[in-house]
Amino acid sequence: MGFTNSTRAKILVVEDDTFMQKILSTFLSKNYEVQVCDNGLDALSFLQDGNIPDLIMTDLNTPKLNGFGLLDQIKASDLFKDIPIIILSGEEGSDKKTKGLNAGAEDYVSKPFNPTELEARVKVILRRLGK
Repeated sequence: MGFTNSTRAKILVVEDDTFMQKILSTFLSKNYEVQVCDNGLDALSFLQDGNIPDLIMTDLNTPKLNGFGLLDQIKASDLFKDIPIIILSGEEGSDKKTKGLNAGAEDYVSKPFNPTELEARVKVILRRLGK
């Protein structure tokens, strides 16, 4: 498992809910190369194997290593700290959003979300990166 040499932007989705994995993968794969990991530890392992995405989307409530833990690990790494992260979460509290954004996430999108709006947010971030 890993990204190909496709010219399409690469998105790593970290989500443990299989229904949400399918929705995100199906929707995003129309325009992007998508890989899915079930939890934060698998995502870190995937990154350490040399699979560098253009963007990461993570749920906050993933097993083994939650979204905040993953965010902290990525932002502490010299290799991965510049990868933009979008948090996707069913937790809408302002304190969670603030914590995620202050920890280095580019955006915080509450579930349920409008797929068209999510894609627009992805495009804005990738456009800033020149992707």
